[in-house]
Amino acid sequence: MFWSQYFIPTSKETPVGTEAISHQLLLRAGMVDMLTSGVYSYLPLGLRVLKNIERVIREEMDSVNARELFMPCLQPLDIWKKTGRDETLKDVMIKFNDNRGRELCLGPTHEEVITEITKRYIQSYRQLPVTLYQIQTKFRDEIRTRFGIVRASEFIMKDAYSFDRNEEGLKKNYDLMYQAYKRIFARCELEMVIIAADSGAMGGSVSHEFLVPAPIGEDEIVRCNTCTFAGSPNDTDLNEGKSCPQCTKGILKKEVAIELGHVFQLGTKYSQAQEALFLDEDGKQKPFIMGCYGIGVSRLIAAVIEKHHDEKGIIWPREIAPFDVELLALQVQDESIVSIMRGFYEALQARGISVLVDDRDESAGRKFNDADLIGIPYRVILSQKNLKQGQCEIKDRRTGQTNIVAQDKAMDHLIKLLKG
Repeated sequence: MFWSQYFIPTSKETPVGTEAISHQLLLRAGMVDMLTSGVYSYLPLGLRVLKNIERVIREEMDSVNARELFMPCLQPLDIWKKTGRDETLKDVMIKFNDNRGRELCLGPTHEEVITEITKRYIQSYRQLPVTLYQIQTKFRDEIRTRFGIVRASEFIMKDAYSFDRNEEGLKKNYDLMYQAYKRIFARCELEMVIIAADSGAMGGSVSHEFLVPAPIGEDEIVRCNTCTFAGSPNDTDLNEGKSCPQCTKGILKKEVAIELGHVFQLGTKYSQAQEALFLDEDGKQKPFIMGCYGIGVSRLIAAVIEKHHDEKGIIWPREIAPFDVELLALQVQDESIVSIMRGFYEALQARGISVLVDDRDESAGRKFNDADLIGIPYRVILSQKNLKQGQCEIKDRRTGQTNIVAQDKAMDHLIKLLKG
């Protein structure tokens, strides 16, 4: 992809009214655009990051035999009335009547919808277990949107739901999802803190939150300064300054963190309320035993930037970067540079490496600054000086390390870096 033919509206200025580093950098790097408070468009570069995160999630969901579907944003309010959550979540639900007088809402979540689907199509224990997931837009009427895409009124979420015939099956699926979540966040290069949590309005008996400590976090956790223990300060036994209950040697310290994932053992809360039943082996009708598993896909982007940036801009982890390599050509009026640039581009593309070519007729300083800002992992710099000596410059965005390599060795060097 050539920069001159793409759409990357970068900016040197910090946007007014932004307090989170991730918010500032997403706007400055031309990855998102704010339509109004809490409502964002994903521009081409940001959309590539979003799609890469979705790819990672899909790969891990598929690995635990979860099957993807896609449910509607528009939901009839009567299914929410069955569970009573039309009242529980009334402060954040966006509700309205359509032209036929039907009471509808824009889905803040999809437990009720998925339960209606399974009750319609699963009648026997022989069809269980089933785990279904989607990546879908959610809507919540947030009183106070904050930190850009971290707390927005419209956001993207991965939600999965397991259906089992007994508690043993639920625990098995719960553990599969728990481990899949650990792999997803590791692939995004985030060190997570996992704590037992309150199920809240979701219901159920057991739940765990996946959080990443960050200055803009809206959740509080306590962590031991000696061992790996972490917990919630909502537990009266886990106050800051107390001894660690796990190692007894460390002291608990309070931190703020961003919640990125939450898993729940729901039990029969929704299946009983919505009369979602299956015929068990003993010939009796029984409610599904459900689990629910969510990841904030769009806020994950912000969390990655909060943990991976420097004073110059974003430093994308390899798996989710918008491109693998940026080819940065100086003196683009020089036909020899353009020819070598195109040769590199075609060779990298042939190897399955995604490439952004900065072919703009701009100053070297502007190009270098933009490259640091958008944060592509590796940069190949082509200039008259180096090319006269049969060389090119390869820079690692994360470490800042630069290597001068022979042109005919550049491809092998890049492949080694990308595999490392």
